[in-house]
Amino acid sequence: MRVVAFGEGMSKNKRVAFITGITGQDGAYLAEFLLGNGYDVHGLVRWDSYVDNASGTQRLNILGIINNVTLHTGDINDAQSLTYIIKKVKPDEIYNLAALSQVGVSFDTPASTFDINVKGTLALLDAVRILDIEETVRIYQASSSEIFGCAAAPQNEDTPMHPCSPYGVAKLAAYWLVRSYRDSYGIFAVNGILFNHESPLRGEDFVTRKITNAIADIVINNGEQLLALGNLDSVRDWGHARDYVRGMWMMLQHDKADDYVLATGNGKSVREFVEQAFAHVGINIKWRGVALNEVGYNTKNNKTLICVDEHLFRPKDVNYLLGDASKAHKILGWNHYYDFDALVAEMMDEDISILQNKKQKQKKSGNLKDVNKWRKAG
Repeated sequence: MRVVAFGEGMSKNKRVAFITGITGQDGAYLAEFLLGNGYDVHGLVRWDSYVDNASGTQRLNILGIINNVTLHTGDINDAQSLTYIIKKVKPDEIYNLAALSQVGVSFDTPASTFDINVKGTLALLDAVRILDIEETVRIYQASSSEIFGCAAAPQNEDTPMHPCSPYGVAKLAAYWLVRSYRDSYGIFAVNGILFNHESPLRGEDFVTRKITNAIADIVINNGEQLLALGNLDSVRDWGHARDYVRGMWMMLQHDKADDYVLATGNGKSVREFVEQAFAHVGINIKWRGVALNEVGYNTKNNKTLICVDEHLFRPKDVNYLLGDASKAHKILGWNHYYDFDALVAEMMDEDISILQNKKQKQKKSGNLKDVNKWRKAG
């Protein structure tokens, strides 16, 4: 990793990419993908993300690319510093992945959601316009299937948009900003309308990692705490982040700027995700009870493992998001390689491995303490 101070110049011997939100799931995988394709990769890191192994840069460490990217401290909402960084980096491609990405949290912090997801996008678009580099840079904007909200499934680029959360509304505003700047200033800017995409790098506050983490704890530590979930019947089109970052790149390689849906076309409920994750570790889940009293139990020993928590329901939920990526298939040649079962299996295996390693380290540490105690006593 190389952290660049303001004013330091950068060489430009190959294609240069600038990623906001580089420390997130998508940012890390995208950086890895671009490095593999010979790019010089730069990323924006918020001032409160510290550059060490225990910080928000841990995903870059996990992928083993931390020393191959150049990080710039800044803030997507600081238009002046953002413009300055872009001027110095001179990117060929900009990927705007920085966002407040938790739908549930957006109900509690709607103003912050708009500041980051809308004003941040505006700052980036305006930086390109002010620097007069409209003809030399291409911009990818991370949109979201949440802009469709309650619209009938399946959803594609022509589906009327009906967001159901502050996050969805903010993403829709950013979507229209991109289209407006594209039409008004000729900027090559695209919206990637991505449906849910997960991976072992997904944050533990997202429902998929919450599920795989809890199951891993049951398997490795005989965890007793119930897995508490909200709407079990909420359906999402879940894909793998690796497939989706490749699609982001493909959008910027096309000769015409346009907007694309990326999705698997396969909808699964939270209930089905839970069942598949437990099945991967040999536990068969059945359900009993209704509504808030519904629980999931292990058919082998009748032990209750899952409960419903009313506090995890959103003020207004989106029940059925299912994407139609026909346009991306036809025009970009994009396709997903991971299916649902493979995604869940990878996430489960990784979380089990993490807890196994943690347990082994704790055991070794405990043994070392015992040895030191014995030596001191002797």
